[in-house]
Amino acid sequence: MYVLYYSPGTASMVVHLALLEIGAPYELRLVDFDKDAQHSAEYLRLNPRGVVPTLVIDDRPRAESVALLQMLAERHPEAKLIPPAGSPEREAWLQWTVYLSNTLMSSYRFWFYPAELGVSEHTPEIRAALQAKIAAVWDLLDTQLAAHGPYLLGRDFSGADLLLTMLMRWSRNMPRPATGWPALKRLADLVRARPSWRKLYELEGLAEW
Repeated sequence: MYVLYYSPGTASMVVHLALLEIGAPYELRLVDFDKDAQHSAEYLRLNPRGVVPTLVIDDRPRAESVALLQMLAERHPEAKLIPPAGSPEREAWLQWTVYLSNTLMSSYRFWFYPAELGVSEHTPEIRAALQAKIAAVWDLLDTQLAAHGPYLLGRDFSGADLLLTMLMRWSRNMPRPATGWPALKRLADLVRARPSWRKLYELEGLAEW
């Protein structure tokens, strides 16, 4: 039994999607941001950074959404969320998930939390620079998908597509969301049609894309 500490629509989303794809038993525990539950003494014992997700695996708390995605995928190879070790597809999977984590997720931190840049609010220049940095990621990924898609690894769906679609969702209120790129929109539509995506929306009470 896994235990997932989550907050709706956050980085815990990809871990929840992976659990639904796998079909393994798990328990959901809400970390209520409105009550600052992520900084409670109880939660900090599990996750000293005070962020979500935290996934308890065999009584061991583990963190970092991309790492958790890989852990689950490797523990449940039958779900085919990650290609076999040593294969070219596995190398590509690692390349894209690390890229998304290092480049896109870190840029989002600055977009959503200007205090991490030492300001209370973005200046127009900083906002434009961050928007351009994120758009450059979409340009690269759209080119990749247009040439080799519809999924990040080609014709086969994997957990990397869950991660990418979650990150695309985070752009929905930006001046140009990720679905403004045609190949990215095609991938998002494929993932959003999956039963796991629909079930997650039901369980987490999400509505907007």
